[in-house]
Amino acid sequence: MECNPFSYEPWRGNRTFEYMFDILEADIVVFQETKIQRKDLRDDMVLVPGWDCYFSLPKAKKGYSGVAIYTRNATCCPIRAEEGLTGLLCPPNSSVSFRELPEDQQIGGYPTLEQLSELETDPVILDSEGRCVILEFPAFVLLGIYSPANRDESRDSFRHNFIDLMDTRIRNLVAMGKRVFVTGDINIARGEIDAAHATEAIRKGTATEDEFVSTPARRVFNQLLSDGKVLGARDEGREEPALFDICRSFHPERRGMYTCWEQRINARPGNYGSRIDYVLCSLNTQDWFCDSNIQEGLMGSDHCPVYAVFKDTVRLEEREVNMLDIVNPPGMFKNGERQQEYTTKYLLPTSGRLIPEFDKRRSIKDMFSRKPSTTMPTSTPRVPTLEHSMSTQETQVSTAGLGSPIKTAAGSSQQIKGVVRKRSQKSEVIAPVSVKRSKSGTAQQSTPPTAGQTSLRGFFKPKNDAVGRTGRSISGNPESVSNGIITEQSVAFPIKSTEVATSTSSEAMQAVPTDTATQGDQPDLSNPIAPASSQDGGFVIDPIVSKEDWSKLFTKRPVPRCEGHQEPCISLTTKKPGINCGRAFWICPRPLGPSGNKEKGTQWRCPTFIWASDWNPSAS
Repeated sequence: MECNPFSYEPWRGNRTFEYMFDILEADIVVFQETKIQRKDLRDDMVLVPGWDCYFSLPKAKKGYSGVAIYTRNATCCPIRAEEGLTGLLCPPNSSVSFRELPEDQQIGGYPTLEQLSELETDPVILDSEGRCVILEFPAFVLLGIYSPANRDESRDSFRHNFIDLMDTRIRNLVAMGKRVFVTGDINIARGEIDAAHATEAIRKGTATEDEFVSTPARRVFNQLLSDGKVLGARDEGREEPALFDICRSFHPERRGMYTCWEQRINARPGNYGSRIDYVLCSLNTQDWFCDSNIQEGLMGSDHCPVYAVFKDTVRLEEREVNMLDIVNPPGMFKNGERQQEYTTKYLLPTSGRLIPEFDKRRSIKDMFSRKPSTTMPTSTPRVPTLEHSMSTQETQVSTAGLGSPIKTAAGSSQQIKGVVRKRSQKSEVIAPVSVKRSKSGTAQQSTPPTAGQTSLRGFFKPKNDAVGRTGRSISGNPESVSNGIITEQSVAFPIKSTEVATSTSSEAMQAVPTDTATQGDQPDLSNPIAPASSQDGGFVIDPIVSKEDWSKLFTKRPVPRCEGHQEPCISLTTKKPGINCGRAFWICPRPLGPSGNKEKGTQWRCPTFIWASDWNPSAS
């Protein structure tokens, strides 16, 4: 059983979650920085066959941050789920916060009012960016966290307060006697061994390891870990560590075990990165795992996955128990054997499957996974039967655009098809029909016109293909011609109108004297105004010169080549505040080397640097 905290951004691709989960072979998958809103959720994100999902989506900044946890129904089933660290948020369709729910519905460990008052940032704002999902299983509490990054000084207060809040919630849960697992992107490198830039700075003598581990956020994080390096006396309330770094325990001396690389400078090939993604656990569960590592070869993001694998059996309360027995509700498994099937009654209020847009719906695979029941159920289940699901989907598709939904029972598909026929018949009645009277007084109905052009080529037809030299349309109605383009009312043939118009125009062309107009200078008869060349005293635009001018305007400037490898440079833009902010520049296209510096005479990035405004292709 694997607990995989990912720093992936999976919604940027089109690959289905089901296929991805099959590759990962995990039972609990945690995503950070999903960067989506509720309106962006799709069926293949929520209705993943065999999986349940829990989301924390940003409420203030849309399309920003975000955490999601997926659990495999065949192996694990949480008994409680919450969003946020403070407990101040409310469950869906409720005005009661998580911390005010009945005690048997709470996960607990909420920061006290005194602890919340020590924060400089409003606690509700700290929980408004979708940075935490908490699941409780019978054996432990799992926190999926996406901590703010250290990129903007204006966000320092928010970042430090969030880390303090995370530390408080974890310690409160441990103090309650609960086992705690923390997974996710903490955005903190613990020490010099976990950050390439720190190693380089210490080697150059521009910084020391003591200075590196003493930064405020890093100091709080190291006090939380059993092997964290803390200088001087510990802070009040943090006298004892609470968590254990699982991945580092399996690789205590391994260097370069990074989980994040800067994409802007293409630092991943040279492995110039940092380890900021973790799987952490309570001190009393550190022997529950048989393996933990990073998956640096799994591409798709600027982060790579980190995983930890539970043992099949663990020691709990002085006895050996099967892991499946304690990650599911009581009675569902016994000695690792399933006793009760998973049903929708185990869905929690915060489950993504209960979002109104997805509730009472199933994926196509679920619909055909078993035969439909022939007997009507006595009570309506949360997931509809096959016949009801199919009829419901037909209703949703077929009634789109109608005034009111259609409620159907048995045989609903036939009723719906009848509605569609009526709708199509109605459209035939209101379609425009041209009627002509013969001399005898009888009405003759002509073929209804087509709606719009029949092909893309017709849009680019020359004017003389659509209108004769006399300026009259094919049907003989001059009012239906506008600037030489046949309007919809003048076409009397649904398919072959273009052919008829072309032949008629050709006949009209033959009837006009050749000296009236040349092929390149045909006047617009619908607007009989003399050409500009005759009015302006012979001013004529040379098409060859114009074409050359346009070509120069839209031709891309040549790209400079780097000095070290003579390869085309890449263009970047300065984002650092200052006088050069926003300026573009050219640099060597190769990635940075393991040292993080530009190097001469190596396979890594050379020192080439050219301001885009200074680059003169003709001079070079």
